[in-house]
Amino acid sequence: MVKKRPRATMQWRTIDLHLHTPASSDYQQMEITFLDILQRAEGRGLDIIAITDHNTVAGYRKLEEEIQQLELLERLNRLMPEEYERLKEYRRLREKILILPGFEFTATFGFHILAIFSPEKSSREIEHLLLDLRIPPDQLDAGSPTVGATTDVLTAYRMIHQTGGIVIAAHANSSNGVAMRGFPLGGQTKIAYTQDEHLHALEVTDLDNKSRNSTAAFFNGSKPEYPRRMHCIQGSDAHRLTIDPQKKKHLGVGDRPTEVLLPETSFEALKELFESKDFTRTRPHRVTEEPAYDLIRSLQEEGPNIIQDFYETFETRGGKLNSILADVCAFANTNGGTLYIGVSRDPRKPIVGVIDSEGVMQIIEREIGKRIDPPLQFTVDTIESGNKKIVRVFVPRGDEPPYALDENKIFVRFEGETGLAVRDEIVNLVRRGLQPLQFSVQTATGLPEQNDTALESQGPLGEEEAPPRTGVEIVSMSERGGQRIYTMRDLRNGNVVHNVTSKSARRLWQYAIERYSKLPSDPTQIHWLGNLGLLTKRGMRGQFRYDLVSRSADGYRWFFGVTEDGIHGKWRKLVGQEDE
Repeated sequence: MVKKRPRATMQWRTIDLHLHTPASSDYQQMEITFLDILQRAEGRGLDIIAITDHNTVAGYRKLEEEIQQLELLERLNRLMPEEYERLKEYRRLREKILILPGFEFTATFGFHILAIFSPEKSSREIEHLLLDLRIPPDQLDAGSPTVGATTDVLTAYRMIHQTGGIVIAAHANSSNGVAMRGFPLGGQTKIAYTQDEHLHALEVTDLDNKSRNSTAAFFNGSKPEYPRRMHCIQGSDAHRLTIDPQKKKHLGVGDRPTEVLLPETSFEALKELFESKDFTRTRPHRVTEEPAYDLIRSLQEEGPNIIQDFYETFETRGGKLNSILADVCAFANTNGGTLYIGVSRDPRKPIVGVIDSEGVMQIIEREIGKRIDPPLQFTVDTIESGNKKIVRVFVPRGDEPPYALDENKIFVRFEGETGLAVRDEIVNLVRRGLQPLQFSVQTATGLPEQNDTALESQGPLGEEEAPPRTGVEIVSMSERGGQRIYTMRDLRNGNVVHNVTSKSARRLWQYAIERYSKLPSDPTQIHWLGNLGLLTKRGMRGQFRYDLVSRSADGYRWFFGVTEDGIHGKWRKLVGQEDE
């Protein structure tokens, strides 16, 4: 089923969903008024703001009460000239800026969560939720970031979501954030805190960072243990009206806003965006003298991976259309993904775009509907880069695998490559299709798709020395009829594939077999760090792949084609990466 979103009425709106007021006990300018905050928001060009004081809705309630009091005096014909001007200014600003109620909740471990609601929801309803979240009744107006709440992160996500709110992990990569570095959380817990189905988005402090180490890049769906792609935004977390001239990290209203592409300025449109799988409608706000943020260029720099690929041109002849359909089928069978047509894989090449974008979209829609079975949901639309139209095909992870092209060709995605599924992969797809659809920490890591064989011979390695998380492992090799037969393990999900030969279509398998046949006979030739070894390191345009080995009392394990996403723990030190 194809979904086409009309873009004619879409406009970029500037938002700051993390503003404090003097109702927060740690606000730095207690003399500031609500009118000052709204006027500053207007001056910064904000279209939507959220009042998110610490563990309280008192700030937003006081704003409402002040306006209501002025309106009462107006009805009684008792307004003083100064009060009349203030009410007039409030009305003007509320016509121009959408003001949303909310709070910044402190959950267990001190993690902060933004809860943002429709202006139709009353302050009393929100206070009732705060009581349910175990904020002490006598602390409801305190605005303290250290109120001793005992509600855990996942419960808070669920309760806020079920009450109709937008749930955002506040400054997720920074202090009091669920994805901050250095906090002693288990891996499964951090996965749950950043992948939970009730969480709408992550607020990050490095949204404008284009590097592959940025928080948004980490949560783009390509990491094996974090397969759910997350919406990422930025907010000022303003505890003052303007930036602190002495401590620049103390931002003011609108100092770190986000732009979102919406059909209208409303809470409903904002929530629809965060609940969608359209990740092209969010970008960091930039002042006019800075170069415009180009999403396509940013994606092109990342290059092809398990969730995205590029086609510079589109033709119905020469196999190009068949390759596109194979990718669509593979995305549905694997982890979902997006194709960009009119864009080269090579980031050094200019973006050419698609001239007849409407015609290309119609062909793709028709061919997917006709040639891929069972029917799958997908979105075909256009986005622009440098005045060039790019056709985008977004395919979510399918609920009814395996999906087949032309009735009998089942494709899967393996890192940046699409290939025909082999027997064991088809078996795993069938198993997945028979399982009830649900998201959990286990499905996030791929553990349910491991079988008993996948867990054999892994050896007594600790978490720091556990196998890499991408690439392939050659588990074993035997000979049959004069031909070498290999057993491979997909390190991304633990699935084991038997009966692989050097003639297998998958390039990475062929590479692994070739490298395996040339392993050094003398282990001292390998660069070792304890029980971990580096065989080779290959790089192109700053992106590296590694061939690795680990040793234990049970013997050696060989890993090939490991991407940087799969490096963790002590492996990072081995290959020369910074510890993150």
